[in-house]
Amino acid sequence: MRFIKIFILAAFSIYLLPACKQKQYPKLIFKFKFDPTQARLGSTGQPDPMPSNHAGQDPSMNFMSAHYIEISPSALTPLGSGPILYQTANTTAGGGSAIDFQHEILTPDSGIFFQTALNNVVPGTYPYLRISLAYQNYGVKLYIDTTISSIPIQQEIPCTVASFIGVNTYITSYKVNTENIAVNANRAQGYWGFEATGSINGYPYNYLTSGQAPPGQTTVVNPLFATSPIPAGSCVVTAAFDGGPLTITGNETKDIVVTVSLSTNKSFEWIEVNQDGKWEPAKGEDIVNMGIRGMIPYVQY
Repeated sequence: MRFIKIFILAAFSIYLLPACKQKQYPKLIFKFKFDPTQARLGSTGQPDPMPSNHAGQDPSMNFMSAHYIEISPSALTPLGSGPILYQTANTTAGGGSAIDFQHEILTPDSGIFFQTALNNVVPGTYPYLRISLAYQNYGVKLYIDTTISSIPIQQEIPCTVASFIGVNTYITSYKVNTENIAVNANRAQGYWGFEATGSINGYPYNYLTSGQAPPGQTTVVNPLFATSPIPAGSCVVTAAFDGGPLTITGNETKDIVVTVSLSTNKSFEWIEVNQDGKWEPAKGEDIVNMGIRGMIPYVQY
């Protein structure tokens, strides 16, 4: 009899379990896409051809991080006045307030960088998206044209760049590719780390360094610059949703997926010394711009 009571109680508990589960709401999901064929835009959202004394590469993107996401109800809405969906941690450990890099989520191509239940989003119609981009990691190629021990070397070699494009970032340390760089301080927009690993004429090498792009030269695309500007030095990229506004009714039964397509069209840019389109840092071809060259958010209901 005791066995029967226990069996009945267990069966009744199993029956109740589905009713005790928390209700699952549909989600608003954001994904990254990196597109080297997308239009190359300047800071005002207009096409931006490469200057005659500059050259660039389409980097092979490994990761991107977003520090801030806002949806904007109009072209006149000031930055920060629309619903803010997401913001990662800031810290004053390096002095002034800065993005805390150790809390950034590094997201690959087609990866989800943020999601939330739709019941957390204020219902409304939102024509514009603002995303503060903080960090990117990618592969590019440098060209070596030199002579070592009477041996001429002309070789293009792969390397990895870690690029900090947020307005200010506190960094303890970070991994470029296989090696770490310790900082333990704030770094302004345009700070970068660089690692090249491989072999030249059969000899292995590993080169690790870091540097700083000039202030104010990291492109941040904002087609609403005349009506809702962003602070100087920030990296809040702005764009209209493709095909019409993002609409949240509050009665959704399915997930809404926003694919944020970022233009990497010649986004790694340097000053040319040799007019050959190859990046030769040993000949003084300094990096000047690592800014993303445009954003198109696509909505799938």
